[in-house]
Amino acid sequence: MSLTRDAVLKALGRVTLPEGGDVVTRDLVRALAVEGDKVRFVLEAPDPEAARRMEPVRQAAEAAVRALPGVASVSVVLTAHGPAPKAAAPAPSLKIGGHPTPQAGPQPVAGINRIIAIASGKGGVGKSTLSSNLAVALARQGRKVGLLDADIYGPSQPRMMGVSKRPASPDGKTIIPLTAHGVTMMSIGLMLKEDEAVVWRGPMLMGALQQMLGQVAWGELDVLIVDLPPGTGDVQLTLCQRTHLTGAIVVSTPQDVALLDARRAIDMFGKLKTPILGLVENMSTYVCPNCGHEAHLFGHGGVAAEAAKLGVPFLGEIPLNLDIRLAGDAGTPIAAGEGPVADAYAQLARRLIAGGMA
Repeated sequence: MSLTRDAVLKALGRVTLPEGGDVVTRDLVRALAVEGDKVRFVLEAPDPEAARRMEPVRQAAEAAVRALPGVASVSVVLTAHGPAPKAAAPAPSLKIGGHPTPQAGPQPVAGINRIIAIASGKGGVGKSTLSSNLAVALARQGRKVGLLDADIYGPSQPRMMGVSKRPASPDGKTIIPLTAHGVTMMSIGLMLKEDEAVVWRGPMLMGALQQMLGQVAWGELDVLIVDLPPGTGDVQLTLCQRTHLTGAIVVSTPQDVALLDARRAIDMFGKLKTPILGLVENMSTYVCPNCGHEAHLFGHGGVAAEAAKLGVPFLGEIPLNLDIRLAGDAGTPIAAGEGPVADAYAQLARRLIAGGMA
């Protein structure tokens, strides 16, 4: 069997870092090339000092790949992303949350071409999983993508994208986002301890969302994916009324109970004059990994029928698959790899690009 890129990444995924995580989930592997029996790649540290400390990691990564069947030679280069850090200075305080500042009507976000909200009428339908995988799928197709976790009470994108570092704020105002799997991302979860609850009233939520849109240095993006909380509350209202949204994608499972809540989300966007870019049926089909039997645990086709009824695009089906959950828990969205499930997200990304929506 020929040596594959996935096999190399799987081996590198077992190379751990002293501070936790591994070189793949921490997004340190660059320029990976597999040419016959030869493998070469770069390990990129944040700065030269970190690179010096990572020499044992480089050796471990080389040994892990060299042990794979069919590997004749391995070339691993250890490099640094930026200059050595300057002497530490007192970090400016950055307060997240608070009352929003007044503004006149919806405003664009500097440098961002399109903003797409990923919404659902209820929790548990896989909206956040779709958001992270769609962002990665779009990035793999050459788009400059941002991902904003706007689920203030239940931020899950740091775990799903495999990041935990607190964003820097050089002046106490501008927030420097993190990057993972080719996606620029920001989440309130990066500003809190993992188990710390957000206990805020509506105005604090609105202020935090305004900060994450306006104070984050997003750079030049083709599209910003906004992972909304479930329901039809303050965050949705603030986003639609204060930001120039390209539109919303509504996610639902096929069963009637989920569709009831999805209709409420669609009605909310209609009242706020936000276009519905399309509907996605999540957890659509389950294929038994042992016998190959196909089952529709939550029904099938309900979201497509609803899209036809409403006259909005049906963007596709995402299967119910254990690997999606395992990949999200591990911090590497399944769309970052290869295979039938990754292809489902890639097809969704292609439909958005072909329709001029991303």
